[in-house]
Amino acid sequence: MAKLYFRHGAMGSAKTLNLLAVRHNYVQQGKKVMLIKPAMDERFGNHTIRSRAGLEYPADLVVDAETRLEPERFQGLSCVLVDECQFLSASMVEQLRELTRTMDIPVIAYGLRTDFRTRLFEGSRRLMELADAIEEVKTTCRFCNRKAVFNLRHDSEGRALVDGPTVLLGTEECYSPTCFKCYQSRIDEAKAAAAAEFTPQ
Repeated sequence: MAKLYFRHGAMGSAKTLNLLAVRHNYVQQGKKVMLIKPAMDERFGNHTIRSRAGLEYPADLVVDAETRLEPERFQGLSCVLVDECQFLSASMVEQLRELTRTMDIPVIAYGLRTDFRTRLFEGSRRLMELADAIEEVKTTCRFCNRKAVFNLRHDSEGRALVDGPTVLLGTEECYSPTCFKCYQSRIDEAKAAAAAEFTPQ
């Protein structure tokens, strides 16, 4: 039976570039691939999958929580590649899992593991539970040379943000990949600054 892969990494770890490279390799071998992205990700347009390096390709299928993956759409495919999989619903991840069994097609899902509060996204959580293989796409912390594991949300001046919606679409202007030490120190600074602001003089 084909496998379900979850390839996760902090922001800026070239996950989408990796996805597009995998697509290229399959196509070079004369094989058919389907690219899927969640409807929620509108940063580069409804149907565009784009890496920070500037490479892009149109998605074959844009999905939301109501989408049903009809088996006939996947006939003759060699692989399914999913971008920004953290935004998938749990039920969509379950449908992708089922594809590997009923259609014998490998599914490789790329995305973030956790949000800016270090909590698992819904799609990522279900992938952690169901994937045959969980692989990390690595990058370094913006502030040191350690491996980045978290996504620090910050304002335009680089100050960490501790409040706000779980999903806020953005790139380098809003987020930085960080190690735990740098993440925590900046969160602590932000909390201390907020507390000082509300302390009576």
